[in-house]
Amino acid sequence: MKFLFAVLMMASLPAFAAAPQPALNVKTLDGGTFDLAAHKGKWVIVNFWATWCSPCLKELPDISAFVAAHKDKVAAIGLDYEDAEPADIEKFLKSHALSYPVAIVDIDNPPKDFGAPKGLPNTFVIAPDGRLAKTFLGPLQAKDLADATGIH
Repeated sequence: MKFLFAVLMMASLPAFAAAPQPALNVKTLDGGTFDLAAHKGKWVIVNFWATWCSPCLKELPDISAFVAAHKDKVAAIGLDYEDAEPADIEKFLKSHALSYPVAIVDIDNPPKDFGAPKGLPNTFVIAPDGRLAKTFLGPLQAKDLADATGIH
């Protein structure tokens, strides 16, 4: 019941408004880096999620499939927003494979241009020119991403 209440409360909150042309440079779990600026020319999905968040887990396969189907036009980064050890998230990802990299976000120091999400999942769609195009608070589906990007 508490979880349902929390989800309903998050749905009524406005999503955090990221910077109009946000910057993001994070170390990914695979040892690489994800630099948003390096993906100019593509749509980029920035998705805040957590392993304990059931709406997050429900949307991860849709985001992953959308990115995989449009890898020439779309990139994504998953930002795990919880107090977790990298080994725990890597273990989680072995049973929830994604087509895009994941980084663990320090909940006490979230990315400056995105800030702390007001709820999870929280997804930002960045246009090919680097500007913020759309923000979603709550779970989404591939259709939502198609509509936001115009890629069908």
